[in-house]
Amino acid sequence: MKYGQWLNGRLFDIKVLELARITDFFPKKENPEKFKKQLRLAYSVGVKISKKAVERNRLRRQLRESVRLFLKNNSFPQGLYLLFVAKKIALNESYAEISQEVELLMTKIKKFVQC
Repeated sequence: MKYGQWLNGRLFDIKVLELARITDFFPKKENPEKFKKQLRLAYSVGVKISKKAVERNRLRRQLRESVRLFLKNNSFPQGLYLLFVAKKIALNESYAEISQEVELLMTKIKKFVQC
């Protein structure tokens, strides 16, 4: 992930890594064509956000669900690793605001990857 680029939002930061650009680091046992076409997602809500695991897990579930619904309803480019990193302000936001922020960032990613 050190070769990816950051996209910043109000509630989340997203690290985007395009798999097709860095073929040197592909796993040896994987089929390269199949590996390029996958979409990997990761979610990080650190202890600095909240010391309570209940609050961190709730935010992670809300984030995961809003991304899932976005991907279900919209076409999205393949061959990416996306790492969502939550900010402390996201803890106090409602699910509607989280999903709106995810939609905004995902459209930024689509434009970013198309370039």
